[in-house]
Amino acid sequence: MRIAVGTDHGGFGAKKELLEHLKKQGYEIADLGTQSEESCDYPDIAQEVAGAVAKGEYDLGILVCGTGIGMSLAANKIRGIRAALCTDTYSARMARMHNDSNILCLGARVTGLGLMLDIVDTYLSESFEGGRHARRVQKIES
Repeated sequence: MRIAVGTDHGGFGAKKELLEHLKKQGYEIADLGTQSEESCDYPDIAQEVAGAVAKGEYDLGILVCGTGIGMSLAANKIRGIRAALCTDTYSARMARMHNDSNILCLGARVTGLGLMLDIVDTYLSESFEGGRHARRVQKIES
């Protein structure tokens, strides 16, 4: 699985651990920024990751900012993206199974690293159920 990861300065501190965690599990990872703790604009990072996922360059994306809110708002502006801000493993599971989410958004300033990695693992282990949920996702897309 190919995963695009992007963070702003608020998520930069968690990114190293997140990337190492994903690589240990055998995922193909692309680090699409940012590359420092210097203040940057999260919509730019979200657009890069979401655009790459929407084009099919990556299977899924993970975006991290301070709260995850800004990244999820910005990513969802890209056609074909279903970015889900998840703060617990149940939401992560449902985001994939029922909403066919293709980008996970996390808040590094509100979610501890251990829980964040559990959320990522749960999100990546699930897949879309389809069925009655497919009709709902189609409505979102149209």
